[in-house]
Amino acid sequence: MQPGLSTHVFFQHRLHPGLLDALAAAGARHIEVFAARHHFDYTDALAVRELAAWFRSNDVRAILHQPIYITDRADTQWSRHVAPNLDLIATEKTHRIAAMDECKRALESAEQVPFTAAVISLGLNHTAWDEPAIEHSITAIEHLKAFAGPLGVRLLVENMKNEVTTPDHLLYILKSGHFDSVGVCLDVGHLHLAMPVEGAPKDSGVGAAIELLGSRIAQVHLHDNHGPFAPHGALNGNADMKDEHLWPGVAASADGTPGGGTIDWPAVSASLAALPAATPGILEISSDRDEPAESITRKAEKAFRLFEAQQPA
Repeated sequence: MQPGLSTHVFFQHRLHPGLLDALAAAGARHIEVFAARHHFDYTDALAVRELAAWFRSNDVRAILHQPIYITDRADTQWSRHVAPNLDLIATEKTHRIAAMDECKRALESAEQVPFTAAVISLGLNHTAWDEPAIEHSITAIEHLKAFAGPLGVRLLVENMKNEVTTPDHLLYILKSGHFDSVGVCLDVGHLHLAMPVEGAPKDSGVGAAIELLGSRIAQVHLHDNHGPFAPHGALNGNADMKDEHLWPGVAASADGTPGGGTIDWPAVSASLAALPAATPGILEISSDRDEPAESITRKAEKAFRLFEAQQPA
């Protein structure tokens, strides 16, 4: 895999060139920009130009992650305790329309920023798999694909913590809609959360997902968590939120101690080796607001070295 980083690691800050420099300094060849107005305000012409200028001046590929919030003033209404509310396949039509409009606003930034792909999510946590969800998913992909295509942006659908986006259901949706050009962003942390408590494969289901989805997998999200064993208050003080986005393996601490999650990274790395070498492996990590950018750079460097060392000879 090629090393990449998501700006999710700086999600609590306004994104600026200095933070992008810190990610590039770690060796990232791909940077996934998290579209959230308090972080990257894709409706602000100056912010878009600033981001475009950085990517055009650096040998780093740009990827967009769809917004997960709908707010009129995200800089004042967002906080780390606000749950995602953008739902492309919501039951209510007005909610689906609002979500689609917000995603299109973010995609419009590709007129200036050289985004090559955009990661989209279908549903929220625990969205059920049923006929309306299938219909709304096909409609959402169809509309966003038509909007993103002329901008040179390829859609990548991400597996989430819900029934709609399990690997087999994603394949069903993509085949049903004849979306041959739409790819998949395989999220290892989300796969791990979907595993049963007993009898889970050592690689958290990565090998099975790769066998099923094959060449449709265009990108991988890498982050750790405790799965069904997340401790109380593991994320933002909320015991129900187990998607911790921890550093994988030894990269989690300055002294090289294990990261604290329960993913078996050597097993995952062995399965990921089946993907083409050019596949971006994006570290999608959460961090404290006060952690220095230099610390993020050091941890990312360690994570990249870890994955490189775990690749089969």
